[in-house]
Amino acid sequence: MATIEQRRLKHWGWGYEDAQPAAAEVAQGAAGLRAHMGFEPLEAEQPAPFDGEALSAPRLDPPPALAGICSTDPHDRAVHSYGKSYRDTIRAFRARFENPPDIVAHPTSEDELRALLEWCAEAGAAAIPFGGGTSVVGGVEPLVGEGYAGVVSIDLKAMDRVLEVEPVSRAARIQAGATGPRLEEQLREHGMTLRFYPGSFEQSTLGGWIATRAGGHFATLYPHIDDLVESVRALTPHGVWESRRLPGSGAGPSPDRLLIGSEGILGAITEAWVRVQERPRFKASAGVRFERVGDGIAAVRALSQSGLMPSNCRLLDPGEAAITGAADDGSALLVLGFESSDHPLEAWMERALELARDHGGKPDGEARYSERAPGAEQQEGEAGGVGAWRSAFVAQPYLRDTLVAAGVISETFETAITWDRMDDYVRTVAEAARSAVTEVCGGGHVTWRFTHVYPDGAAPYFTVLAPARRGSELEQWDAIKAAAGEAIAGAGGTITHHHAVGRDHRPWYDRQRPDPFAAALRAAKAELDPGATLNPGVLIDPNV
Repeated sequence: MATIEQRRLKHWGWGYEDAQPAAAEVAQGAAGLRAHMGFEPLEAEQPAPFDGEALSAPRLDPPPALAGICSTDPHDRAVHSYGKSYRDTIRAFRARFENPPDIVAHPTSEDELRALLEWCAEAGAAAIPFGGGTSVVGGVEPLVGEGYAGVVSIDLKAMDRVLEVEPVSRAARIQAGATGPRLEEQLREHGMTLRFYPGSFEQSTLGGWIATRAGGHFATLYPHIDDLVESVRALTPHGVWESRRLPGSGAGPSPDRLLIGSEGILGAITEAWVRVQERPRFKASAGVRFERVGDGIAAVRALSQSGLMPSNCRLLDPGEAAITGAADDGSALLVLGFESSDHPLEAWMERALELARDHGGKPDGEARYSERAPGAEQQEGEAGGVGAWRSAFVAQPYLRDTLVAAGVISETFETAITWDRMDDYVRTVAEAARSAVTEVCGGGHVTWRFTHVYPDGAAPYFTVLAPARRGSELEQWDAIKAAAGEAIAGAGGTITHHHAVGRDHRPWYDRQRPDPFAAALRAAKAELDPGATLNPGVLIDPNV
């Protein structure tokens, strides 16, 4: 069959084939990035060509009734072999596809999805629900172990419609395969928005956000998809799982909470009722510099406990501020933002800046205010350090591909800790990562920023940029990841704040969760998916 994607995704990295820069542009960009980071010059590497010859032959044939929605096209299988972590990207860049799915299925309805799950169970095949394929923790890789007749990657993006919009309660029923742009395009027709913008927004899907307990761009109030879900519907090998649509309930453990973050091991999410809101009319933004990063941390804590609830409250350490071009004087930068569909924001911003000044902050230019006229599109441009940071944030997925070509290891790890342990925690984790980068790569950069803040703590997000030894990138990545993971676990933080567990975080997740809970999760899996058909190896080991 022809694959659902009419515009072909790259077989490696981020985005579409027709958007890949020319080789000369990549070479120029790679040289500039290495120089900017202070690394020795190195010729840019081009991705290995992919012709499908290296893929193993499919081990499965779909039944005739499902053949029309199943694909064994080599490119389709390659695209569904990995997510978008550095480890995934470097292997695909070299055209290494050791564990491709045997079949990629593209269901267009729940009936087709139900038939697929039934066939997989009967055939002894693993089934991996696949949204946008943006996992950065090995969550969709068909690495399922022995005991399976094959692997079927079930791509849900054809199920992408906004089915209902209920304006009185401000909620919408949306199919799980809708990408960020696709669902926002449909909600805009009703004057509504979900206002959930993860870094993967362009490619990731609502179902993927729910399955991974994703975090969005906004720093406070509703930072996680959990906060926006009213009810969830999923298909399991044992039947339909659908919760009642309610604003809240105290009726026992939440059925939604068990599905949110389940990473496809309990069921394939097909749709959800989510809380939507009117599109914002008013926006405000400002930057604040701090000579001492500790003062910036204290200011963010004060903001998080003030009740102001800024939409953006990101503190960049001096290294991150410098690398992104947001601040070049050795200061830390606080990126502040507010938005509302109801009221102007001057009072909120003025109080936030007052709190920042109380902790030694100096405004980076004037605060900016904008108001969108009814029916008009709001301009997103920013000036100064805030604008430089925002440009770097939006370009990050594309930039990482150029870093791979430039021979630069680019990795992130995010975590969370309470305020009373924050200073020591950030220092401990950063030092462990820097030590590993120095030992493994001979040098590099480890920077951090706060992505989300709460009254009781925050989520430090660390970035590693280091020169790679070509051919040894995976070994280097493994060593850095292990050092960071051990430091996070040892200091009492969470191994992941919003990137999920997948296969990459399993060693630390197993230590983080209580043992009785792990037993309860295994029992739920055994009841809902007795053949361990769904995404085996994620969260718990398959019982086959």
